[in-house]
Amino acid sequence: MRTPACWTRRAIALATATLWLAACATAGSEPAVVCPPLIAYDAATLAAAAEAVEALPADSPLIPLLADYAQVRAQIRACHGDGAS
Repeated sequence: MRTPACWTRRAIALATATLWLAACATAGSEPAVVCPPLIAYDAATLAAAAEAVEALPADSPLIPLLADYAQVRAQIRACHGDGAS
């Protein structure tokens, strides 16, 4: 037959083990920041892309997608901490 003392000892042991494990988990728990690579385009490719965008109709669904892409590239540059293009 189990007595309250038995359950108390188990609860204390479980709490102690949980605290020890939690203390170990906090060491070095800073998240790692991984910046994706930023692809560099040559001037000729950028010029050709600009011409292609200018040829799109004003209501093209590609225009907001390209704006989003420009924002993502800016965020990647900020992640790298430099002015890479």
